[in-house]
Amino acid sequence: MLGAAQLAVGRGEGITRFADTPAAFLGSLAPLVAFPLVGSLFLLADGRVLQAVAFVLLTVLSLAGPAVLSHAIAVRWGREADWLRYATAFNWCQWAVPVAAMGLLAGLQLGAGAGLTAPVAVQLLVVGVGAYYLWLHWTVTRHGLDLSRGRSALLVVLVNAGMAALLVIPQLLAQVLG
Repeated sequence: MLGAAQLAVGRGEGITRFADTPAAFLGSLAPLVAFPLVGSLFLLADGRVLQAVAFVLLTVLSLAGPAVLSHAIAVRWGREADWLRYATAFNWCQWAVPVAAMGLLAGLQLGAGAGLTAPVAVQLLVVGVGAYYLWLHWTVTRHGLDLSRGRSALLVVLVNAGMAALLVIPQLLAQVLG
């Protein structure tokens, strides 16, 4: 957790606190899978089998997608040896995003007392959390794969564009065809 906290505030040395083993990577996935798995069990208990299966598949895609895409890029750029540590840190650092969102939300509540409207606050929250997520992903990429700032930014763009395509295009096709 110390490594994730260090990376969450931009301290690159936090990357050294993560192991570069398959077991460490799988261990970083376990808590990210646990919550959605429990959610799918609730859907199953409610008799919504198709939704439960879709939820599990979406979870697997959401977790495996960034790993697969970043691995392909790391291999292409000759950074495969650093990839396991990077991927492990990437997964653990996901927990910093909701913490940052809560901090931003607290600040926006103070702004509400000063006249900030709810729609503007929601927009600021979405933009703020999105910007923090991209910056955090860039920070983990830069230090985890030992890339230049530009290459780190390019990897972040490619992985997130790839994930958008993987998650959004099937939904758009379902709406068009359905």
